[in-house]
Amino acid sequence: MSKSFRGAGVALITPFKTNLDIDYEGLGKIVDNQLNNQIDYLVILGTTAETATLSNDEQQEIIDYVCNRVKGKIPIVVGIGSNNTQTVIETIGAMDLSKADAILSVVPYYSKPTQEGIYQHYLAIAKASPLPIILYNVPGRTGVSMSAETTIRLANASEKFIATKEASGNIGEITKIIRDKPKAFEVISGDDSLLLPLIAIGGAGVISVAANAIPNAIAKLTHLALAGNYEGAAQIHLKLQKMSEALFVDGNPAGVKAALHSAKVIKNVLRLPLIPVNSSTYTILKEEMITLSSID
Repeated sequence: MSKSFRGAGVALITPFKTNLDIDYEGLGKIVDNQLNNQIDYLVILGTTAETATLSNDEQQEIIDYVCNRVKGKIPIVVGIGSNNTQTVIETIGAMDLSKADAILSVVPYYSKPTQEGIYQHYLAIAKASPLPIILYNVPGRTGVSMSAETTIRLANASEKFIATKEASGNIGEITKIIRDKPKAFEVISGDDSLLLPLIAIGGAGVISVAANAIPNAIAKLTHLALAGNYEGAAQIHLKLQKMSEALFVDGNPAGVKAALHSAKVIKNVLRLPLIPVNSSTYTILKEEMITLSSID
């Protein structure tokens, strides 16, 4: 039986040293901060992790490091996606996923497949995967959106599909998924700013970028909303809005890395083609980190 992915998840960044090597000391600090602040599960090697710039060896090292650091205390999700279905299947077979709990797989990007192509892509992955799968719809990055109908079709096609991370921003389509999905299939927000609205209509929580820097606030907001305390959740949601916007002004994960750098957790380093945020965005994020530290 797969573990639950209700609650507050975090899309972990990959911190780098000034020489662009992976900063495992910084990564360890971030992971420990998640564990100490009621985050429910971790997602590694997603877009926020700059996975496109990581070698295969580095990706496996990160999986091993995070899993060994967590020691089974909370579930681990590993991002494995491509616009080549066979590449996803081969990567799943080549990686040691023995300590992971699920796979997050993005809709094929750049190629712009049809809905039937998306459906067949995921069915092929399900046949190859030893782990349950969280679908990931993020048309702003992939160039194509998986429809509500395709998501529901997949949810009914195989028990391997346990959830979808929805970052389309299309509330109408997300509402259709929540309305028509199988009972055990979860809908997870891929946008921090839509966390509360999605839970209010039946969503399961969030895979958060902001939680890298402010895990306590994201966890508290999520847990209050899931418990039906929308008034308390809304108070935190409103306090987070300025930071939620600033995190993406100059791209992700540049924003959250700047926030973490301002708190002296990591170096403000990204691998090209990504670069650090501009000075005005950095100032906003630094100020918000100070303001939001008061949320208990």
